[in-house]
Amino acid sequence: MITSDGATSDGATSDDPTSDLRAFLDASPSPFHAAATAAARLRATGFVEVERAADWPTLPADGFVLDGGSLVAWRHAGAAPAAPFRIAGAHTDSPCLRVKPRPDDGAVGWQQLNVEVYGGILNNSWLDRDLGIAGRLTLADGTSVLVDVAEPVARVPQLAVHLDRGVNDGGLKLDPQQHLRPVWGVGSPVRGGFARWIAERGRCDVPSFWELCLYDVQPAAVLGADRSLLASGRLDNQLSCWAAIEALTRAVAPADAIAMVVLNDHEEVGSASTTGAAGPLLEQVIERHVLARGGARDDALRALASSACVSADNAHAVHPNYTERHDPDHRPMVNAGPAIKINSNQRYATSSETAAMFQRACEAAGVPHQVFVSRNNMPCGSTIGPLTATRLGIATVDVGVPQLSMHSARELCGVADPPALAAALAAFFAGV
Repeated sequence: MITSDGATSDGATSDDPTSDLRAFLDASPSPFHAAATAAARLRATGFVEVERAADWPTLPADGFVLDGGSLVAWRHAGAAPAAPFRIAGAHTDSPCLRVKPRPDDGAVGWQQLNVEVYGGILNNSWLDRDLGIAGRLTLADGTSVLVDVAEPVARVPQLAVHLDRGVNDGGLKLDPQQHLRPVWGVGSPVRGGFARWIAERGRCDVPSFWELCLYDVQPAAVLGADRSLLASGRLDNQLSCWAAIEALTRAVAPADAIAMVVLNDHEEVGSASTTGAAGPLLEQVIERHVLARGGARDDALRALASSACVSADNAHAVHPNYTERHDPDHRPMVNAGPAIKINSNQRYATSSETAAMFQRACEAAGVPHQVFVSRNNMPCGSTIGPLTATRLGIATVDVGVPQLSMHSARELCGVADPPALAAALAAFFAGV
């Protein structure tokens, strides 16, 4: 509903540039849902799904492979077998709390869930939030079901200040085993109770195993007196997933190259999995793509040598309360365009050549760009970029939308930067 001042019932304005991104984020509470949401958007625009294990006698011009929480999609217009790939990469997973296989726990009249920390979470950001549960259930016969309980189910309650008088002076210290177990009811824990409950919510048999994420059920929201900011869970890195899929579906397939998107799972825990960036998924899809278009292995190797990748993963915006944590000449601002991320120690895969390539893409798209380099006494994280570059020998640039509160249960970025990233990726696909 639009009100008299142009605001909608969810707080956005009628010309809000983040409405589609917010819908993507709200539909993607787990990496499995993120990949499925991307796949649904591709199908809606005419892309054809190809089974990874099937024979590929013919290849759809617009197609994709879906594997759990990962996805590879492409557009081509009859390019030669040795034609280069222009790849945009991102990751679907985010740091969170995950439900252990035997979750029924509790003490002193509380029912609790036994959880495992996934990735580098900000522990305190998970306190006192209304948490839902989403992910994948695997049944005894090997089939899987996606489930999303998008309502307040659990909560990690913080200890009252009256019982921890020094918390504001000494800082909050949380033991992840003892202090991050959420409550989800009262009474004594019942063995098998959670499994039966989640089976009912998934409308399936009691699962044998699961991969389930807790998440803040508060929807993504535009905020600020000037409506300039976007708050949501999983901005890192589903924002980049959205931008890559948006760019691929809007881009015209280049005649001299193949436009491709890879969304990998497990980046937040090192990418070492069958569907992570350190695994074989992208390499195998590229090789089979070349073979299906009549090429040979030599064509695939030639294609890789001339290909390029934009690894899109959010950057650290300068924090107004902690400006000293950034190099003063390389501190990204929100709503000033995507940042080119550079690290001479190869934590990012950017070279001078690939940085110039992405700069040209931004200029072709008419969007601003900026540069991020961390302080010498403040080591940066890493991305799928160095892994993709190392495994496949593809020239790669690391870029990202600047954000605050990275790895929090709820993160913050500017509203202008996500569409700017999508526009730059579309220009990259078109060729610059």
